[in-house]
Amino acid sequence: MNYASNDFENKARTEDHLLRWLKTHEACSTASLAQALGTTSEAVRQQLVKLVEQNLVVGELARTGVGRPKQLWHLTPLGHARFPDAHGQLTVQLIESVGDLFGADGVARLVEHRGAQQLARYQAALGSALSLAERAERLAELRSEEGYMARVARDGDDWLLIEDHCPICAAATACQQFCASELTQFQTLMAGWAQVTRETHLLAGGRRCVYRLQAPADDAA
Repeated sequence: MNYASNDFENKARTEDHLLRWLKTHEACSTASLAQALGTTSEAVRQQLVKLVEQNLVVGELARTGVGRPKQLWHLTPLGHARFPDAHGQLTVQLIESVGDLFGADGVARLVEHRGAQQLARYQAALGSALSLAERAERLAELRSEEGYMARVARDGDDWLLIEDHCPICAAATACQQFCASELTQFQTLMAGWAQVTRETHLLAGGRRCVYRLQAPADDAA
């Protein structure tokens, strides 16, 4: 018997059941999750630590009665996105409808409007960043909040913005203007700080999207 394989499968089932329980119930305590799943609180804690690291669940302190506040757990937007829905298909249908009604110019205006809204949000959040590293980290946080599972990594004198997931993949496949818009946004955000190029593209066969942030030679450190 392959005990290692069975242990992995059991943990995967526990994780799946935990996410499903949080999806269908109000915020839950560790103890209530353990009771619902028929396991120990320690086993649930171990799973929750992993899910927090993946930004699938988040805990918050809440007072539910007399005594100390309890840690209650609920799904993040990324956690909710783990469950299937038809938003991708609907988005593609809406883009096609805009094209049918208003032509290619209408689709372009739609993408431009979305891009302007995103850029304004990013600019407001990055305005206080004092270094390229801070700007890259903050942008990665914002993109992760949107479901892109973004992170940054140092590569010599450059920084890489790595996005391991694309929550708008269906829409971007139907209209790659979304991808062009996002690259333009990053270039605008980093103007004067770094030159931004896309090195790996999910829709071009890459496993993820990777953007290189190349600082001017005098600023590289």
